[in-house]
Amino acid sequence: PITGKIVKDEKGNPVMIPGTLKSVKAIGWFIEEYGVAQISMNLTNISITPVHVAFDEVCKKAAERGIRVTGSELVGLIPLKAMLDAGKYFLLKQQRSVGVDNDELIKIAIKSMGLDDLKPFNPRERIIEFLLEDHTKKLVDMTLTAFANETASESPAPGGGSIAAYVGVLGVSLGTMVANLSAHKRGWDDRWEEFSAWAEKGQKYKYELLHLVDEDTSAFNKIMDAFGLPKKTEEEKQLRAETIQNASKYAMEIPFRVMQTALNSFEVIKAMSETGNPNSVSDAGVGALCALTAVEGAWLNVKINASGIEDKVFANDLLEKAAEIAQKAKEMRDEIIQTVDKKIAAL
Repeated sequence: PITGKIVKDEKGNPVMIPGTLKSVKAIGWFIEEYGVAQISMNLTNISITPVHVAFDEVCKKAAERGIRVTGSELVGLIPLKAMLDAGKYFLLKQQRSVGVDNDELIKIAIKSMGLDDLKPFNPRERIIEFLLEDHTKKLVDMTLTAFANETASESPAPGGGSIAAYVGVLGVSLGTMVANLSAHKRGWDDRWEEFSAWAEKGQKYKYELLHLVDEDTSAFNKIMDAFGLPKKTEEEKQLRAETIQNASKYAMEIPFRVMQTALNSFEVIKAMSETGNPNSVSDAGVGALCALTAVEGAWLNVKINASGIEDKVFANDLLEKAAEIAQKAKEMRDEIIQTVDKKIAAL
């Protein structure tokens, strides 16, 4: 209830004081039977006022009045980015590395904003992208044992391309691990942001390579599907030939992207071999070996897929670029291993 006198302007209209949050519509009331106040907020543009900013502002206003926020509830669905941004926001407030996986960021967001205090919050049911994602069985969702068994089976996929991509995942994951360990190393408190940035970059490369694990197998399947097209009429033959060529080009492009991403991931691994926790320098070294294997393994797939492409200008251009990447990767591996060996010798 309103207990004070309403302040009005010269025309007799109530004087409105702008709120502290833009693109937000909110109302609050006191629920006597529960002895709590409740605030209902409609965020009309979360790019202007994100969920975590709105939550923190309510916490701030509550603290000024000697009370605290006991929980929150999300009505409807929420974009994945909003949850990831919230997770990073609260980790930064704790001076912790934000270079962690998406599941961990979502967990941090849920706990920090009390989204599961009133009732369970299931990300798979509340985050838009999770509801829209393709539920087809993915290689990257398998256990390590199941993935190995599938690879060892008589099925031609996953093949060397997917394996090369996954080895790249492991390589940059090791570099990211060193970054996270370094961010929280005792005595290095003033450097946590430096290592957090490297860990976040490593996570980006990791997710790109994880996507390419399944994409390589998908590219192979596209070729198989193309060869299975009918070829009775001249029109069918032409369509089949064009589809085969397009699929072959795509099958060449995917391992090339693996090469590019694995090469880029060397920057994280190299930085960690030079500036990361010296006790984990061998992990950075193994990461470099994995990254090179990813590049060279994908390089083999680029070359073998080029053989069936009739557009030689396209094929030769990609082969030339791939050869340059392979050479750069070898040089990066050698440089990193040299650094690792020196640091191990100095321990």
